[in-house]
Amino acid sequence: MTAPPTRQPLIDALRGVALLGVFLVNLRFFSFDALLEDAAQQALPSAALDNVIRAGMGWVVDLKAITVFSLLFGMGVAMQMEARGAAGVGPHLRRMAALALIGLLHATVLWWGDILLIYALVGLLLPLFRHLGDRALVVTGLVIALFLPPLLSPWMREWVMTMAPRAQVYATAMTALSSGTWAEAWWQNLLLGSWVRLTNWALLFFVLGRFLLGYWAGRRGLLQSPVQHRRSLRMLCLGGAVIAGGFLTLETCAPALKEAWPALRSGVPGYLLRVSYRVAPLALGIALACGFALLYLHAWAERWLRVFVPAGRMALSNYLLQSAICVPLFAGFGLGWGTGHGLWPILAVALIVFPLQVWLSAWWLQRYRFGPVEWLWRSLSEGQRLPLRRM
Repeated sequence: MTAPPTRQPLIDALRGVALLGVFLVNLRFFSFDALLEDAAQQALPSAALDNVIRAGMGWVVDLKAITVFSLLFGMGVAMQMEARGAAGVGPHLRRMAALALIGLLHATVLWWGDILLIYALVGLLLPLFRHLGDRALVVTGLVIALFLPPLLSPWMREWVMTMAPRAQVYATAMTALSSGTWAEAWWQNLLLGSWVRLTNWALLFFVLGRFLLGYWAGRRGLLQSPVQHRRSLRMLCLGGAVIAGGFLTLETCAPALKEAWPALRSGVPGYLLRVSYRVAPLALGIALACGFALLYLHAWAERWLRVFVPAGRMALSNYLLQSAICVPLFAGFGLGWGTGHGLWPILAVALIVFPLQVWLSAWWLQRYRFGPVEWLWRSLSEGQRLPLRRM
């Protein structure tokens, strides 16, 4: 039996906060708001407030929460594999296979927007990079995350254009998911999930690049020993914030720049501009993670932030529970709280559901060693039924 890794409260708390961010993003898809065309969104009575909420989420939450989540996943793999050396490859592959099974069930039975299957499949590649030195690991992660997708996009775009257009796919899925029967919704869940995974091919590079950067951070012990790495955390936090600010400004000005210099629409200048769009979410995600770690070092802040630790320890169970709650809450075969309400009720759902998850996680972990799905994942990985209840 493999001994469970030593828990890191800071990492668990950060994972809990990232889980909240992922939930906020996913709620736009659970509620079908993200599937609406712009005209339909602007026709809602709450359009003005919704636009403010979307803008705020775009700046702070969208792509940043999943960036932090992905960095932490890579960090967790490093903490396990680096401690075991070559002997850690086999257990890691079994863990990814078990996670793939859980993700496949989640994606096919419950919700098309599952990320676990992608994490598991990309995670299978991580042992290929474990012999890289620190500098090579960082460079490889940055190249994969920032430079490869824009390089491949001209060719991939032609392939994507052979598939059904997004507006058509979203409209068909909306009809079935928001007002169809359970069978119709389930079938569209499969179709929409398949379409999204094929057309959003760059997500593989997005995830792998962040996994590698997280692996580097885990190998260096940035969050396991934050006091010793306080200077590095400060540099990464400040540098990430400055870089993100600069590239967000560039992205805002990009339409005007392309009008003034048509050369930015193609060739090497166009490629570099496409690369620039990917910098800010990564840089800001890193800055937020490091800023959280620095804040956690203060006793007064730790007392407040530790509330997220139980949710972070049970992140997998809580992620799946969010789907189990929200799919029947918003779908037509359930309560049907889908389109037409704007975004503020969605945020209200988060303000109710997530605190309940925090409380439930703390209650559960007082009695059990792992979250229920974490226990299943670990048992599948080990090939035996592990003890769950605390002695």
